[in-house]
Amino acid sequence: MSAAQSQTGLEAQLEALQCHFTWDLDPSSSKLFCLRDKLEDIGTEEGYSWLGHIYNLQGFIHYQLGLSDDAYRFFSRAAEAFRQIKNTVSDEGPWLVVNHGNLAWLHYHEGEQAESEAHLSKVKFLMNEYPSPSQEELHPEICAEKAWTLMKFSADKMLLAADNFQRAIRMQPDMVEWHTSHVIGLENALRHREKNMGADIFDKLKIAKKHDPDNLYLTALYFEACAKRGKKNETEARELARRVLRKPISSYSGLKPLLRLYRIYVSMDEAIDLAEEVLERHPHERYLKRCAAICYKKKIFLHRDNPLENGMIDRAISLHKEVITLYPFSSLTRKISLANIYAESNDQGKTDEIYEELLGSDLGAEGAQMLYNNYAQYVHRFRKESYKSIEYHIMAAAITQQSCYRENSLRTLEKIRVRGRNRMCREIDEFLKNIQD
Repeated sequence: MSAAQSQTGLEAQLEALQCHFTWDLDPSSSKLFCLRDKLEDIGTEEGYSWLGHIYNLQGFIHYQLGLSDDAYRFFSRAAEAFRQIKNTVSDEGPWLVVNHGNLAWLHYHEGEQAESEAHLSKVKFLMNEYPSPSQEELHPEICAEKAWTLMKFSADKMLLAADNFQRAIRMQPDMVEWHTSHVIGLENALRHREKNMGADIFDKLKIAKKHDPDNLYLTALYFEACAKRGKKNETEARELARRVLRKPISSYSGLKPLLRLYRIYVSMDEAIDLAEEVLERHPHERYLKRCAAICYKKKIFLHRDNPLENGMIDRAISLHKEVITLYPFSSLTRKISLANIYAESNDQGKTDEIYEELLGSDLGAEGAQMLYNNYAQYVHRFRKESYKSIEYHIMAAAITQQSCYRENSLRTLEKIRVRGRNRMCREIDEFLKNIQD
């Protein structure tokens, strides 16, 4: 066999693998930087059951960012994490199929054909040694890792993630963490699109909480869902707060949904007090500063018709500035929030400065859609430029990424079209008809 044929055959085998390099993941730099930060905020203790998957995804992200040495380091850490999680000293197990697939691709891209082929051989051995319980399905360990990865990557892949979780659970129903992550993913997808939770997902959430009572993130989501159904219990919220504060700092500890819970169950002011209390205990944790910044933002935006103390606004601004510094490559949301806080404090000059900088940036489709929708609302409310607002709502809606930002822009455009009093109604009508075709 010629060298060219050998290379072609290797490429075909690599393309057939089930791993991060073949799962059609969005490689845009903005998405990768955001994900890298999110995974770092999980930490290592609270994300223990998914630690191997976290390291596998970190490896893929670092390779896509051009950091091959870091990618190899994370893939190696993934293999070690799986050994610890599965409590085995063996280098075998179906949970290592994706890891070896990633390493096969990494060595291939680095021009190391022999090493790539060695990992391909390992994948073949593992798949033969540990066949799937169903001939029609991938092994449940592969389905679960694919589901978890898709869930982390973007909300628009949530249906595919849910399908993979369901496949894994059908074949291996005793894996509690799969049920938990499946339900959390469904809830996150609804939140991203600002949709209410239906009875079917609420029932799944209730069952998952029963089977995973130590997962405080899940518990907070359940209490929040109960509150939205009119079943509020301040005692439960406060008890949950005490439990969360005893856990290591992590985005998996449940603090973020707990603060949302406080805003519903108790009060906005007590949510802020709780965030400040946790931050005082751990003043150098960037994730806590991010959570506190969100609380102040919510307070300002939900009480925009009532005058707020300057100290409240100043604290919100200082926290947002600090968080932007701590998340330099994934700070779009915080920058937009800071711009809007300045607008609420009547500092239109600083608001315009931030938006002008962002509008001149390359943000990718998802980021641009968020920016256009927020800017459309800003110029309408504060600058009274209705035509410019309509233009940016159209720009946001023209990006086909499904999100709450697109839906908000579409609703706004439809309302303007129905009223029929704006000179841009013809353009709006034509645009809405075109995107429906």
